[in-house]
Amino acid sequence: MFRIPTITKNLLIINGIAFLATLVLQMRGIDLADIGGLHFFMADNFHLYQFISYLFLHANFMHILSNMFGLWMFGCVIENVWGPKKFLFYYITCGIGAGLLQEIAQFGQFYYTIAEQAPGIGFGELITVGHQLSHQLNAWTTIGASGAVYAVILAFGMTFPNERLFIIPFPFPIKAKWFVLGYVAIEFFSALGTSGDGVAHTAHLGGMLFGFLMIHYWNKHPNSGFDRSRGQQFFENLKRSFDQRQHNNSSQSSQRRNPNMHVEQGGSKEADMEYNARKRANQAEIDAILDKIRKSGYDSLTKEEKQKLFEASKQ
Repeated sequence: MFRIPTITKNLLIINGIAFLATLVLQMRGIDLADIGGLHFFMADNFHLYQFISYLFLHANFMHILSNMFGLWMFGCVIENVWGPKKFLFYYITCGIGAGLLQEIAQFGQFYYTIAEQAPGIGFGELITVGHQLSHQLNAWTTIGASGAVYAVILAFGMTFPNERLFIIPFPFPIKAKWFVLGYVAIEFFSALGTSGDGVAHTAHLGGMLFGFLMIHYWNKHPNSGFDRSRGQQFFENLKRSFDQRQHNNSSQSSQRRNPNMHVEQGGSKEADMEYNARKRANQAEIDAILDKIRKSGYDSLTKEEKQKLFEASKQ
């Protein structure tokens, strides 16, 4: 059975508990989304801790379902490849980055709204007006893990760009890199539009932007503070699993060929030698593929090497 890695599992649990708490407290007249949601920085109810708390709050069931599905689908893979510490740092940092870009976008919106009524207004005067309207500005609140989840999707696309995904309603597989670029395009044009759909498209783009910058930096500085061996553990586990299965299959094959464990019959000893030689050659090929992943990353593999690794994992 597929095991959900620790950080991804805990993030799913925390988001689920926060959503249930929101529903329960709402019945008691307490708006958890107003307390923990990210307010505009000029609003009365703005607090710095909201840059983190807003990541665990959601507006409705479909909101949390879509975000948690994306986190589960892509987060499991990325955490297994990167390791828990790096994955958690990436997730939280991109979530904070998404909030920062949303704040900047809201400030721009606030400026243009006031400038329409008072052309030529200066920055100092704008701040004064913001303080005067601080209570009304509490209505600008952002909640949801979308910015961080979109960053995780970006990480998958950059780590496995040529992996094919089946996305409803398309009847054909789409490469991960085109899937991510499609998401970016949709969010970019949605952010430019004036539909007023209530979705923080700028926050989505902010999470992906911070994710792109971090991954680009890590690629340029592979020894930047995170233990790369933890990120390679996923492939080491795959290798150990392959070795164990090969050993079990070898034992079972030997017993089927000769239940009494004798090899005196004509030709059986030679067959065993040929089998062991093929096994060693196959193991050497798998070891070479895993070494290539450790040195150059999964995307450096050829199509044939990926297929070989995939077939080995099923044996």
